[in-house]
Parts: sequence; C-alpha cells; structure tokens
Amino acid sequence: MKNLNSQPHIGIFGRRNNGKSALINALTGQEIAIVSEVPGTTTDPVKKSMEIFGIGPVVLIDTAGIDDENELGKKRVEKTENVLKQIDLAILLITHYQYDEIEKNLIAKLRVLDTPFIIVNNKSDIVEIKDITFENESVISISAKTGAGISELVELLKQKIPVSAYHTHSLLEGIVKENDTVLLITPIDSAAPEGRLILPQVQTIRAILDQNAVAIVMKEDQITSGLFFNRKVRKETAKCTKKNNSIINTLCSLRKTFAFKKNQSIKPDLVITDSQVFKSVAPHIPPEIPLTSFSILLARYKGDYENYVKGTPQIENLKDGDLILIMESCTHLTSCEDIGRVKIPKLLQEYIGKNLHFDFVSGLNPIENINTYALVVQCGGCMITKKQILNRLKPAVDAGIPITNYGMLLAYISGLKEFSQIQ
Repeated sequence: MKNLNSQPHIGIFGRRNNGKSALINALTGQEIAIVSEVPGTTTDPVKKSMEIFGIGPVVLIDTAGIDDENELGKKRVEKTENVLKQIDLAILLITHYQYDEIEKNLIAKLRVLDTPFIIVNNKSDIVEIKDITFENESVISISAKTGAGISELVELLKQKIPVSAYHTHSLLEGIVKENDTVLLITPIDSAAPEGRLILPQVQTIRAILDQNAVAIVMKEDQITSGLFFNRKVRKETAKCTKKNNSIINTLCSLRKTFAFKKNQSIKPDLVITDSQVFKSVAPHIPPEIPLTSFSILLARYKGDYENYVKGTPQIENLKDGDLILIMESCTHLTSCEDIGRVKIPKLLQEYIGKNLHFDFVSGLNPIENINTYALVVQCGGCMITKKQILNRLKPAVDAGIPITNYGMLLAYISGLKEFSQIQ
C-alpha cells in the first residue's frame, strides 16, 4: 500500500555549497540534481523517489541552504524549515567539520519534532577524516564526489529511519483476519473522481486482499436489511432463480460462488462505509456486525488517534462565534458535495445549534495563529505520511486545542457515538 506519499521522507539540509545536491546524486546514482559551484543553486525543496536496498522506496528532499541571509534567501530558508515537518529522518550535511549556531538551531528544531537525524561531513577527499562528535552525535564522513563513505551512510540510514516509517502495518491490522468477509459501502457522488474510487477506498480493498479476506463492494443505495440473509431472504434465494431484485440476484451469485449451505447466512465480519452516509447505512446493519468508516480506519492507521478520541466529544463545548480549522491534506477542486468544505461545516452547525466560523487549509501549508481555533478537524490523510499528520497536528495538541478527524466527527454528530472510534 505504499505510494509516493506513504514512503519514508528523508530531508537533506546544510549550508549553501556543502554538496546537498551532489549527495542526492551519489545516493541515487543519477544526475537528478543540479550541481554547481555557485552558492544557492537549489532554491526550492525538490523531491526525488528512489529505492534503498533493505528499506525500499524512499523520498529524498533536496533543500536550499540554511545560511542564505538576503531577503530572498530568508524565504528560501523558511521553505526549507517547513520541510522539517514533512520528514521521517534528516541528514545534516556539513563540510570541513564546520558546526555552529546555524546547525545547532536546526537540530534543536528536529528534536522538538522528535525527528531522528544524521550529521554527515562531506568532502572528505579534501579534509582528512577524523573521529568527532557534535551534540553527542557521531559524525560520519563521506565524499559525494568520489563515493567514499556512501555505502556506510546507506547502512546508517537503514538503522535510523523509524521502523514505523517503512515497516507499514496493515490498515486493517487486528480488525480483519484471513477468510473474513468485508462489505464496503462506497457512495459515488459528484465529489468522487471520474472513473475511479477515492484513494482510501482503494487502499482498504488492497488491505483486505493482503489479509487474504474477501471484499464485497456496493453503493449506499443498494444496501437493505435483507442483504444479511434473514430467514425471508434465505427462502427467496433458495432456488436462486433470476429475479428483478438486484440485491437478491447479487446474493444468489454470492451463494453460488461461495457454495453456502442451505441454511447458512451470508453475514460480513465488518462493514466499512463513507463517513458521510453513516446515518443512512447504520439502520441496515445488524448490531452484532461491526461498522466503521474509511476515515476512521485512516485515523487509527496513521493519525493522532488517541487525541482524536479525546477531542471528538469536545464538539459539545463549542460556542457561538468559535472558529474551526478544517485541514485537508491534498488540493482538489471543490463541489457542492465536498465533505470538508461543505458538508462538515453544515452538519456541525446543525448539530451544535451554534453559529460557527471555518477556516480551510490544504496541502502542507503552515498554519498560523493556531490559538485562535476552538477545534481542529483533520481529513483522513490518505495523501501524506503519518509523521506529516502528527507534526501538522502537534501545534494544536501542544496548545490544548481539541482535534478530531472527518470520520470520527461525522459519526459522532450523526448520533452514532459508539461508531466514532474502533478498537
């Protein structure tokens, strides 16, 4: 289930002309970054996906120099520092063992974010290699030009990248087991991409198959209580003659496919639906069958789940005039059915009975004045890494501002509080 946005992200930082772009080229074995003797050649963060043996696909991020001090340079440095919140591991590149306040400030910020880092001395072909430490961290010496020390650096990367960043657990770990049947109820509305499912739905189907389980997919208008083979439906499907009822025909097909015995019911072990149709789907699901949403699964898989669980009930404490921050992880065209920008604001105000105000932020843009918000609502985060979500939410958590997730909020305000989380 790895894509570009779920691979471990490694940021390369350092002063201008320390050889950051040359290191990218040395690690990838390709001339993908412009190398120049002119300081400041790299102006914006540049991402490159590559494969590291023993880890798999990673994303390397080449950044502008952290010592650029003119007016334009300060903006470049600001963009470089924004990358700190997007990475799982940092490489701090120095040369000639130069290490002072600029490097110390960067490491202090990495430690606040609890992001591991490696200090690498480049251009060892010019300055003799020697044992040295900074900030109680050993310094590894390399030469991006000659390739000396690169293999040792790769081994260190494999040790330092957090296990959670590349040993990805299943989206359904502990929920679905082999041979289980999972029913996916997937709305197709104007907000759905043309000709395909949305990414969380695709990821869930893949996770079901990875568990050697069975996925059944249908739209929300195809769900009825009869789906679950009560006595009447068993009688209807006993002969499996062709009928005009599409649900009955579907069940007949399933009965033939799985060779169920005459009196055996077809009941899924889990039902997963879209958060926005929780309320209409829930009455059709027998109480003994667990029900959750794609967004809640993502919250458990890669969100700040414990703080979501604590923050969701705080919806009850919202007051007139409160400002709510809706955080989307990707940029997309909005429609009248957009879940984050249209449905959540409307449904939340109807539920709480108060006049609320909303701000919206997309992608990984920095969030200013976090203390002005009474609640932060994060999307499922299918397009970004867990580390990026946690760092994105950290200012709100540190400030004591309640946080929640699309799916958990929608389940809660739909009167389905028992479905607003999953164990």
